[in-house]
Amino acid sequence: MENAGTLGIIINPHSGRDARRLFARAGTSTIEDKRNQVTRIVVGAAAAGIKKILLSRDSFRIASAATEALSLEVDCELIDVELTGHGIDSQKAALAMRDADCGAIVALGGDGTSRAITQVWRNVVLLPLSTGTNNVFPFDVEATVAGAAAGLVASGRLSLEDAASRAKILEVMCEDGRDSLALIDAALLVDDHPGSLLQADPEKLSRVLLTRAEPAAVGLSPVGGLIMPCHSEDEFAVEVRSRPEAHPEKTGKSLRTPISPGLYANVGIEAVERVELGSEVNWTGPGLLAFDGDREIVLGAGEGVVLRVVRNGPWVIDPARAMVAAAQQGLFVDLGHWHDQRSGTKGTGCC
Repeated sequence: MENAGTLGIIINPHSGRDARRLFARAGTSTIEDKRNQVTRIVVGAAAAGIKKILLSRDSFRIASAATEALSLEVDCELIDVELTGHGIDSQKAALAMRDADCGAIVALGGDGTSRAITQVWRNVVLLPLSTGTNNVFPFDVEATVAGAAAGLVASGRLSLEDAASRAKILEVMCEDGRDSLALIDAALLVDDHPGSLLQADPEKLSRVLLTRAEPAAVGLSPVGGLIMPCHSEDEFAVEVRSRPEAHPEKTGKSLRTPISPGLYANVGIEAVERVELGSEVNWTGPGLLAFDGDREIVLGAGEGVVLRVVRNGPWVIDPARAMVAAAQQGLFVDLGHWHDQRSGTKGTGCC
């Protein structure tokens, strides 16, 4: 690999602390939680052979507090970027890590954090860790193991092909050139407004296109997943047409689905269709386009948008797959500590 064993860690200090918790029963990811996770990521990465780690500086001093007291043979360096408290902070950090030839990045956040990174670095090698609310893209895995898995890839000890797969994404192309992308879901909302941080109101949901329709998730993903499951490895996406009450001549169905942790709601379902990889979906305004939970683009009446489903998103490290490959290749075994059956000598035990 091009890097010389450098891992990046990007922390979204605001993930898991947004307004959606006021209207649901989601837990809160505290500053202390994130600090402890970062420490465990560094420990895991060091055990995997990483020699240098770049961390994004944050206004809560999560990165600095997590690493200042560690006694490890790894160089931890903080990246200074002008902080705004928005997704651009993660993007600036990602660009700096790209310029520093980081072999992989561990991102602490939700779907939106991973999306922000992907917007500026499409082929990033990413291990996303969940600290948000309605998360589908990030993994919910022990941070020590995540650090080890990412460290193995970033150090070049484990090949990218053995540990990661290219993610599906939605490429979004508006008539006026306002292009964007989504990792998990793109939604067309009616009678909604930009900037809202609340979960999507099912009564305002007109269309949703899902790269992953997960029946065991929360948010918009199970709106498709409880009818037509679609996972990360499946070579298709799922489109849901909603709000059947707006079309009384059609027979719609009502789906009981968890739109947020501890919060179920009825979603009107008009149709659910499979969308093949490479295919395009056309939507028409008026409405508001939201991507992975972020409301961003207002469509006027009659204004169109094209959404294309492709598998050219970030390389996503699967920690379980990476650790199986590491076990098969003996990457954590010190052979000098094993009993040598041929010579009759004994070591001091494994690891």
